Amino acid sequence: MTVLSTLATIWGALIGVANFPQVIKIFKRRSAKDISIISVLIFFSGAIIWILYGIELQNIPILVMNGLAFISLLLVLVGWFLYGRIK
Repeated sequence: MTVLSTLATIWGALIGVANFPQVIKIFKRRSAKDISIISVLIFFSGAIIWILYGIELQNIPILVMNGLAFISLLLVLVGWFLYGRIK
């Protein structure tokens, strides 16, 4: 594994978990009113496409990175459905 591929894997994993602080904030405050649902849906769709691409390539780093992103974005969406919509 080259230095660049190692760095890409590490940073990819960090990007995959980047939304977890947002998830914690949403559920701790029970508020997601300031979340841009369009942005979350775009990133969520992108994660799904990257997961499918990773499956096609049988590339574990792509699957892991985007699997983490998928989970964190799914939790943001759940938080938005619970606490972000106008009731």
